[in-house]
Amino acid sequence: MKKAFERAVKRANLGDLHFHDLRHEGTSRLAEKLDNVLELSAVTGHKTLSMLKRYYHPRARDLARKLD
Repeated sequence: MKKAFERAVKRANLGDLHFHDLRHEGTSRLAEKLDNVLELSAVTGHKTLSMLKRYYHPRARDLARKLD
């Protein structure tokens, strides 16, 4: 799996992309669909809010849109 991912990154010329980076992206994308952090942590498998916060970084414009 690791080698296949590395080859795909190289073929796509994505530079310094690591498999673990996908967890950050996936968590942020899921957060767009799940407003509740408890649901988000259940889906991502994070046991604590502090761990979830390591992977979920909301964009300012998305937060502003929710406040509108």
